[in-house]
Amino acid sequence: MPKREQKFLVRHKKRLLATAALLLLVWILLLDTHSLWTRFALRAEQRVLRAENALLSADIDRVKTLMERPLNAADIERIAREKYSMQRPGELVYPLVDP
Repeated sequence: MPKREQKFLVRHKKRLLATAALLLLVWILLLDTHSLWTRFALRAEQRVLRAENALLSADIDRVKTLMERPLNAADIERIAREKYSMQRPGELVYPLVDP
């Protein structure tokens, strides 16, 4: 092979390798199922879910403390009035319906 053809092949091999490397890099960064783009999105979702989990854990702790507290007469009356629509003699109750 003449030198001119060898240079031509070498130059095209370099271009082909550079193009393949660029395509591989784009694939890894953007298109793959485990790409960096997907990882960033999953990390953002993970932060949101951890914050929501912390709020729910605090709410669970609050409810547990309420459950452990013994009921007094005022609490029993409030529950009876709210849940079972009970009323005192001679009292007129207007029920409110949530929209």
